[in-house]
Amino acid sequence: MKHVLSCLASVLAASGALAAQLPSIQLVETSMQAQFNLPLTFGQVFAKGDLKAGESVTAAYKGAALPIQVDVKATHDDGSVRHAVLSAIVPQLAAGETASVQLASSATPPLMPPALRPSALLASGFNAVVRLNVGGVLYSADAAQLLRSKPYKHWLNGMRAIEWQVSAPVQTADGVAHPHLSVRFAIRNYPYPNIESPGPARVDITLENNWAFEPDPKNVTYDAEILVNNQPVYSKAALTHFHHARWRKVFWTGAEPKLHVRHDAAYASASGAVPNYDRGIVPSATALAKMKTDWEAADSGPMAMPLINKYMPATGGRPDIGLHHAWGAMYVLSMDARARQVTMGLGDLAGSWPIHYRDKATDEVVSILQYPYVRDMRIGSDSYNPVTKKHEDMPRCTSTEAGACSTPYSPDSAHQPSLAYLPYLFTGDSYYLDELLFWANWNLTTMNPHYRGLAKGLVKGNQVRGQAWNMRTLGHAAYITPDSHPMKVYFKQVLQNNLDFYNTTFAGSATNQLGFIDNTATSYAVAYGGPTGPGTGVAPWQDDFFTSVVGHLHEMGFASAKPILDWKARFPIGRMMAPGYCWIDGAVYALMVRPGAASPYFTSMAQAYQATMRKNDGTPMVNSSGALYLDQPCASQAQADWRTQADKDAKIWRTPWLAGEMTGYATSPEGYPANMQPALAMAAATGLPNAREAWARFAGRAAKANYSERPQFAIVPR
Repeated sequence: MKHVLSCLASVLAASGALAAQLPSIQLVETSMQAQFNLPLTFGQVFAKGDLKAGESVTAAYKGAALPIQVDVKATHDDGSVRHAVLSAIVPQLAAGETASVQLASSATPPLMPPALRPSALLASGFNAVVRLNVGGVLYSADAAQLLRSKPYKHWLNGMRAIEWQVSAPVQTADGVAHPHLSVRFAIRNYPYPNIESPGPARVDITLENNWAFEPDPKNVTYDAEILVNNQPVYSKAALTHFHHARWRKVFWTGAEPKLHVRHDAAYASASGAVPNYDRGIVPSATALAKMKTDWEAADSGPMAMPLINKYMPATGGRPDIGLHHAWGAMYVLSMDARARQVTMGLGDLAGSWPIHYRDKATDEVVSILQYPYVRDMRIGSDSYNPVTKKHEDMPRCTSTEAGACSTPYSPDSAHQPSLAYLPYLFTGDSYYLDELLFWANWNLTTMNPHYRGLAKGLVKGNQVRGQAWNMRTLGHAAYITPDSHPMKVYFKQVLQNNLDFYNTTFAGSATNQLGFIDNTATSYAVAYGGPTGPGTGVAPWQDDFFTSVVGHLHEMGFASAKPILDWKARFPIGRMMAPGYCWIDGAVYALMVRPGAASPYFTSMAQAYQATMRKNDGTPMVNSSGALYLDQPCASQAQADWRTQADKDAKIWRTPWLAGEMTGYATSPEGYPANMQPALAMAAATGLPNAREAWARFAGRAAKANYSERPQFAIVPR
């Protein structure tokens, strides 16, 4: 054993032959006091081919080799590393110092240590205990006892960091388990100065109330207490733990390292893992300061949810909507500690929503392959499986106790933020991975089983914006889930099922030449009507969400996203460049796509434009001077003057319109042109005719949004 570990230490310390430079990270000391031997663990994404199969990683710190541990999690289709968790012991950081760790690949093959056991840590007297008083009945779970008596999983395993994971229901002293409440421990040990020393430990504790098929689910109120090494570290009286929700706390047995990790966000973007946010944007210092103030002033304890709208279906522009929410985009652009605090905090509190369904039989999310008729609620016979002759819906809360079933949170697919992907990408903490998988799977199980094609998991039955955000979260799960995870193949297959559906149903359609998603083929009527009657229009901004998502999937390496992306891209391109369509109105709220609800689609953008730019009674748009809107040259001063006069006629007081100013709240970071921007950015990279020209025209518009505070749509072409 010692010989193997000695060899491993040599490899970790060596610089390696034929090293190739990888990204660097910056470590920022935040306590304003010198720190020594700091435990460090972070998530690192790698571009395809940068860290090949069989290669190892070396690190340089202040001119010396820094032994670094690499726990590979996910790989690209060529076998190269996609995502890994890296760990090290940083020798020292001076007070307030910022220092770089330069990573490099090495042809020296990595050595895998044996599966290290928690013996040394347990021998040191370590324990972590959760105690719950539920209506006078005492329940508990002890991490040390569980590590001794139950099988555990290794999340990290090496010379620098070892993480053991174990879980169990809380139990009474007589061994009676609570039917709904369970605890998950992730004990991360940093053995120092050698592998046989206990070193400091990070104690990550999650309380769950989320078994999928357990009868009589409900909110549970209890007094909670957590002890680490026999010392109280947390307590909360009368905590109401919502059904199908969870909460998390992290503690240290030694001094918690006080440092902020600044990742190479440009590299993460170039890898395709993160959208190509405009690096020219300087996040507002005022906004960053306010972000921290708002977060710390709000309740961020268990079952809380600051900043995010608690009623997720609420309409209107919001900072949480996009490929990533505004706070996450600010974090990617700035790598600021305040933005990180909020981004990770929102990832923690994503557990507060009642969307978490864990199958007790597998300890994973509920598989629609195993339960093709599963649903989180029963409506008629939709959940009845004719093969097994059983309903597969999950039990709902039916308690008559006051407050036993209600929560303050209403989740929704059509307005769903991405809460867990960025936190997992940059930390490698498995809590965030679980959270990502819970959300991706809830989007499937909350649908009518027949609308989703049973085990196929098709998201086509949602609003177009719901399809977009479902595909985003599903794609993130398929992309970043570790290769060895039991649900990796599951999420990849469901994503592929959806891409196959969109490619077969829409890409290359002979009847839909404009490139929009029409829900009439998938159980929803076309949602938006207008001058040509009900059922004749679509919402381009929702469609733009979908285009941006399939573009993002293609950037991440899902080749099957290319056909639907190429077909979808024609829609935003056409609204900027097609003859007979004025790009000033490229981001209209609703666009007519056919003359009647049962009519064929228009075959040109010009036809769609002529049908759309009319009053509700179908007559041409005319202002008080008698001028027709459609007679005004596109992007001209005359067109701008027409709109200024029309606003005065309607008693809408605003600054005069500019020539080249797009309609749809052009200066809002959440207006319809902003919604369109990621779609045009993704379209620009397709190589389609007029794609780059469409982006150039959009980029040259007269009035633009200030993205310095809310940059979630500030995505530019690669």
